[in-house]
Amino acid sequence: MRVLLVDDEPPALDRLAAFFASIPGTEVVGTAANGVEAQAAIERLQPDLVMLDIQMPEMSGLALAGTLPIDIRPEIVFVTAFEHFAPDAFEVEAADYLLKPVRLDRLRQAVERAKRRQAGRRAMQTAGAAPLRSDYDDAIWVPARGGQTRVPVASIDWIEAAGDYAMLHTPLRSYLYRSTMSALEKRIDPAELMRVHRSAFVRLARVVETRRMDKWLLTLVLGDGAEIAVGPNYAKAVGDALQA
Repeated sequence: MRVLLVDDEPPALDRLAAFFASIPGTEVVGTAANGVEAQAAIERLQPDLVMLDIQMPEMSGLALAGTLPIDIRPEIVFVTAFEHFAPDAFEVEAADYLLKPVRLDRLRQAVERAKRRQAGRRAMQTAGAAPLRSDYDDAIWVPARGGQTRVPVASIDWIEAAGDYAMLHTPLRSYLYRSTMSALEKRIDPAELMRVHRSAFVRLARVVETRRMDKWLLTLVLGDGAEIAVGPNYAKAVGDALQA
């Protein structure tokens, strides 16, 4: 995967470049210090993925993303120090949204999501999801540019709390949805997504590894590298469900 790094802070570019050096299957093909430079670099280099800062001189990352046709543009992962830009980022169809300082495990997860999104975008546009017969919701409608997007619950790998919002993580991208975790718990079938922490739900079928640091601390590792802590009050139920 060919990657373009865009940030007006050299230390941030250096940090990302060092991380990408340890991620197999990726190659940093260029850097840019602002949106104008990035726009030219995207046209010239044709990257698969753009790691894009939001607040930059001349043209912001959000403004740049808005100029790129969604159907033919590279995948975009926003990297910023400011959480409040998240709703705007997902309105322009970002694959992911990382907060600085970026952690390597979250970067790996974002890259894997971008790869799958790139490979499966056409298939996802034509594939339909079979409705579930249940008292629970079979899909969540999230705000999108110009309307709403239907996110099938069956496509969600895990959910994490993000302030007043919830992040719905699917294999191809994440969606920002305004809701409390308690409200979601009433709407989502626990057989689909199990609550494992007051701030997280997980599809246990996606768990590839568990790590127990001590008697009380359990972490679930998903196939894309995401690590989700299990709350002490949920540990026994999660352990029993994994053994079932």
